[in-house]
Amino acid sequence: MSVDLLNVKGLQEVDQSAPVVMVNLMRFRERSLDGDGSGWDAYLRYSALTVPMIKARGGTLLWTGDAKAVALGAEAGNRWDYLALVYYPTVAAFIDMMTSADYETRCDPHRTNGCAEHVIIATKEAYSKFRVG
Repeated sequence: MSVDLLNVKGLQEVDQSAPVVMVNLMRFRERSLDGDGSGWDAYLRYSALTVPMIKARGGTLLWTGDAKAVALGAEAGNRWDYLALVYYPTVAAFIDMMTSADYETRCDPHRTNGCAEHVIIATKEAYSKFRVG
């Protein structure tokens, strides 16, 4: 699970200049692969490094929360530990961050150590009660 999993083809089909909210779904490892605490601990290290990179590209963390239960739909394969909504002013800003050497060498190892699974879904706003920017 690394930046190699970035769906460049799918992201190229999204308007590169439009704002995007990335829905992050995470399932943590019980223990971090590097032996330094839990998967959650590794994710906190990842977040501490990544949030400034997001902000430097004009983005912001909108919301995070613990996943408690599958409320509708099949439970199998849909149990997550944590969710985060991250705003980027453009898809290009997200790609720039994810493909940067700094992200790959400093951030991604903590994400890999902490997350057993991490899915990011690019969304286009259809309705919002709040606006960013």
